[in-house]
Amino acid sequence: MDARSALDDTALEQAALDVLDANWTGSATVPAVGRYPHQWSLDSAFVAIGLARRRWSRACAELLSLFGGQWSTGMLPHIVFDRSTGEAYYPGPSLWRSADCAAAPHGTITSGLTQPPLQACAVWWIWRYAPDRDAALAFVRRAWPSLVAQHDYLASARDLGGDGLAAIVHPWESGLDDSPVWDAPLAALPLVRYAYALEEWRSDSHHDRYVWLAMRYRDSGYGAGYLRDEHPFAVEDPLFNGIWLASCVALAGLADAIGADRAPFREAADRIRRALLDRLWDDGAFYARDLRAGRLIPVCSVGCFGPLLDPGMPAPVVAVLAELLESRFLGPSGYPVPSCEVRALEFDRSTYWRGPSWVNTNWLLWRGAVVHGLDDLRASLAASTLRLVRQAGFRECFDPFDGMGRGCRDFSWSAALTLDLLAR
Repeated sequence: MDARSALDDTALEQAALDVLDANWTGSATVPAVGRYPHQWSLDSAFVAIGLARRRWSRACAELLSLFGGQWSTGMLPHIVFDRSTGEAYYPGPSLWRSADCAAAPHGTITSGLTQPPLQACAVWWIWRYAPDRDAALAFVRRAWPSLVAQHDYLASARDLGGDGLAAIVHPWESGLDDSPVWDAPLAALPLVRYAYALEEWRSDSHHDRYVWLAMRYRDSGYGAGYLRDEHPFAVEDPLFNGIWLASCVALAGLADAIGADRAPFREAADRIRRALLDRLWDDGAFYARDLRAGRLIPVCSVGCFGPLLDPGMPAPVVAVLAELLESRFLGPSGYPVPSCEVRALEFDRSTYWRGPSWVNTNWLLWRGAVVHGLDDLRASLAASTLRLVRQAGFRECFDPFDGMGRGCRDFSWSAALTLDLLAR
């Protein structure tokens, strides 16, 4: 590394820390001040990963704050609301009405949905980079019951297909909210018209259906039986399940650290891997499965590569995924990785999750390349992601062709994962 790049890295690191400090509320990190004024589950896991080697104690505090919103069922909600900002974000607490549900935590307002269970990976990151092993051990022991409960919930309440995969019951649970992968399952829902994001009433849209789905689940009392028997949206997603598998592997490692039995988590990882290959692998890619329609969804998105996070994924499958990523995602775009295949009819470079590149999915793919020793891919993903933030700042997402920043500025997971990539 030459003197100029070293100086640039130091300045970029400090800028990333400044963003995270500005977005810190004293107990949690919001994704972006103003637009996203609450704590999001997946965002907090990425923030904790990014802070693990820079602000270790705050990385711990980030996750412990999130665990304070966990339901007695083990469900970790996708939003923990800040009471002081209340309805500043839509849909806010009045839609979810978590206080009316006995399983919700007393005194903490949350949503009723979950998100990809990356938290065990984040705890493992914190354990790995802890400056003090005794403090790290104490933190892992404190986080352990929440992590186990989260995984038990997914295995018991979300295996709606009965073959070992967790189903998402709303696009908001995917982490890829507006992905074209959800178009067909949403189109099968009834025609609805709601005022989404406090807009005037208008014609039917996907976002109207998002609200309708959330209210149906709420009105069921957030019951597991309702999800199994009646809820009209149920999808087995390769990204969600790839992250779940990686977190099972992380839990096995954490079990060794605290003297717990690692076998259940190894068995869970094996079960998810078999189900991914049996149920979601087809024609050289992993696709989401629509459980209500009984078929795979033939849309190739960035989520198709979630199983790369599995260190036990068979080498021939890894090779095919790597070739698919390089030929149909990295090749056509100047600033990888587009969230949808560029040649797909559904691709839209300007619409969330239908085309733009995101730091968090780039990081997940980079992590998969690290896990499988794909050194050229690893280096390419790291360099291209850092090039995006150097050029456009810590934006929410980026145009995959010209690298222009889109969405919010000073976005927390973009800053946090930049810190982790710089450390490499």
